Amino acid sequence: MIWPVKLAARMARIGTETAFEAAARARALEAEGRSIIHLEIGEPDFDTPVHVRDAAKAGLDAGLTHYPPFAGLPDLRAAIADDAERRKGFPVDPSNVFVTVGGKGVMVYAIMALVDEGDEVILPDPGYPIYDSITRFVGGRPVPIPLRMERDFGLDVDELASLVTPRTKLLILNSPANPTGGVLGRRDVERIAELVERHDLVVMSDEIYGRITYDGAEHVSIASLPGLAERTIVLDGFSKTFAMTGWRMGYAIVPAWLEPAFGTLLINTVSGVTAFAQAGAIEALRGPQDDVAAMVEEFRARRDLVVAGLNDIPGVRCLTPSGAFYVFPEIAGTGLTGRELADRLLTEAGVCVLAGTAFGHVGVGHIRISYANSRENLAEALRRIRAFAEALPAGPDRAATRA
Repeated sequence: MIWPVKLAARMARIGTETAFEAAARARALEAEGRSIIHLEIGEPDFDTPVHVRDAAKAGLDAGLTHYPPFAGLPDLRAAIADDAERRKGFPVDPSNVFVTVGGKGVMVYAIMALVDEGDEVILPDPGYPIYDSITRFVGGRPVPIPLRMERDFGLDVDELASLVTPRTKLLILNSPANPTGGVLGRRDVERIAELVERHDLVVMSDEIYGRITYDGAEHVSIASLPGLAERTIVLDGFSKTFAMTGWRMGYAIVPAWLEPAFGTLLINTVSGVTAFAQAGAIEALRGPQDDVAAMVEEFRARRDLVVAGLNDIPGVRCLTPSGAFYVFPEIAGTGLTGRELADRLLTEAGVCVLAGTAFGHVGVGHIRISYANSRENLAEALRRIRAFAEALPAGPDRAATRA
């Protein structure tokens, strides 16, 4: 018999990523024979490009089956540095690059290396839930900066400035953003940079969706502004851009002063990232980019389909996002909270979406939809959501929304 053992107190502080829990519930319903359309997971539905897969296979045949250098294969670190200089617009030495197990590795290492008990971390609300979770886990204090629909889910820099205190250690930015698809404009990034320098802060800039933008939207890395590369940890990776979620590879670009800490944390946790997978990542960056362009164009078409369809549903208002592959519609006009609507859409309509509160308090009247699914499935999901919404009891909020 195994006696219950008290868990470490820190386990009470850690959160989760609701998308995986929702997916598990949806799969359980599918196992019962239900038809479920999955709009919960932020995963491209495309296959990894053939030339990338072939490069990984060649790496296997070439003997890349041993421990890699802990920071990543030299050729991959050089390819990342070259790509960052070309796309992000600031000089990067390969020694500044660390290959990690997914983008979450960058988040964990950055927060563990910088945040002491009681330190404050300003993070977006709504925002990716792991920022908050790991901050709490290490004993830090998350300080949310609201991203409101009336500002196109942009960041109010004056409000951000009001949240900075002597305990503020780290600012987390995410543009293009999960869950809203919002993109920070250049002027806002410049103003944020001024604030960061004035208060001697460090930035973790999550740029995992940096190549998925629409309608001429510009992705601006804060690290490209004068003096900010020395204050910024850039998070990027291969999962979203190259449909390589299962490969589990992200990377950090860090200032020289942070390199020893990142190296120590990598050695203490994963030792290094799968060597033959890194061979595929080299090809992803240095090989043809046609598949990326085609994927982004398809996402744009899906975005337009979803936004138009949602805005035609009673009680729903949806902005047109400028990046990523999510929409964050406001659904208060249905008379339901985001949590209630997400639960009922899954069980009654067979559509799996996420409650907005999975990403923070601002999302209470929202749901998040990932349009990383086929247009056929998205059209059917919209039909099901509309049928569900039209069957709800009429109310003044819904009448005003439809007017």
